[in-house]
Amino acid sequence: MIDLDFLQVHGIEALPQFLTSLSIGLLIGLERERNPSAKAGLRTFALVALFGTLCALLAEKAQLPWLLLVGLASVAGMIIAAYHNAPHQEDDPGTTTVIALILCYGLGVMVWFGLGKLSIMLAIGITALLYFKPELRGISQKLTRQDLVAVLQFSVLTFIVLPILPDENFGPYNAFNPYQAWLMVVLISGISLAGYAAMHWIGTRHGAPLLGFFGGLVSSTATTLIYAKNGKAHPAMLQLAAAIIVIATTVVLVRLLVVSAIVSYATLPALAVVLVSGLLGGLAVILTGWRKMKNGNDLVVPETSNPAELHAAIGFGLLYVAVLFGAAWMSDIAGNQGLYAVALVSGLTDVDAITLSSLRLHNLGQLGEEQTILAITLAFFSNLAFKFGMVIFIGGWQLAKRVSIGFGAIAAGMLVGLFAL
Repeated sequence: MIDLDFLQVHGIEALPQFLTSLSIGLLIGLERERNPSAKAGLRTFALVALFGTLCALLAEKAQLPWLLLVGLASVAGMIIAAYHNAPHQEDDPGTTTVIALILCYGLGVMVWFGLGKLSIMLAIGITALLYFKPELRGISQKLTRQDLVAVLQFSVLTFIVLPILPDENFGPYNAFNPYQAWLMVVLISGISLAGYAAMHWIGTRHGAPLLGFFGGLVSSTATTLIYAKNGKAHPAMLQLAAAIIVIATTVVLVRLLVVSAIVSYATLPALAVVLVSGLLGGLAVILTGWRKMKNGNDLVVPETSNPAELHAAIGFGLLYVAVLFGAAWMSDIAGNQGLYAVALVSGLTDVDAITLSSLRLHNLGQLGEEQTILAITLAFFSNLAFKFGMVIFIGGWQLAKRVSIGFGAIAAGMLVGLFAL
């Protein structure tokens, strides 16, 4: 057996921390070793991580916390001097390696203070950032000004507006919570923004499936409108346009599953029965027509506005609050029939608002699980009918016949799931 007292007397109990630091340094140094122009590699990074743990040990034992700063300054000065005295090489001007070494020192310090798991996680992330430099550079060079504005606008919604809102219930039925309402705006804007960015990123290179998928994340209604026009203008594109419309509509069910899991996880098992049944119906039609979808070369990217723009976010926020109060009020004065009427009307243009409102009321104990699920289902059916009407009036009967197969399969699947509850 190991004599713990012996280990403590000789200081060997600190060995695991130093081994962890060594591993962290070797991991980051392994990536830097691949760059011939870097002035630090495996050995340097490993030693710097060990030095960080050693400085932390000495600072704690001697009760001299300033030793940590001295160690940090020593590492920074050493590597800067190494780059200053060496010939300039364009591949590695030194900034990245310097900051990587400083971080490595900091990770070594963290290990000593009991943050070994976090240090390892950060080390893996740092190594990934260093390794994927070409890919990250390619992404940054492809970003347009519009893309950067979209990211900044979403950051404002999330990190500036959201934190300053009060997290308290106001108004009739205590249904309105400014923080929760704006959190729903952030949630929907984030999902839509991810689809918006991906849709413009992939363009038409990967065909109908991905274009329909990301179009559904942004706005299935906008995608339906664009491809209804496109199908009518180009009769040869009818099958492809119908496929994209069905895919975008099917993806709405995925959106609702994600939103429900985040907002009201307790309702997810029962709601998933309905939504997944509809999803399977849509997928069956999509997979049946897979070969026909792959052969389109004249796809267009749907013109959709940035979902993180302030006016779009405020518009959705107002719609959400209006539907929330309307659903609570109608449910109070007219029972379930009133709630279902609101679901049918609001679902014509937006399923998210009534879904979030119903889930919010369920969380407040003002709606039962069955009423919540039925309201969401009715809203989806209302939206499905609205989009099918658009296809008929804009795309014509030929396109509508093809779309009706997918829409019918989705609706039938949801009805089967609803009756199975």
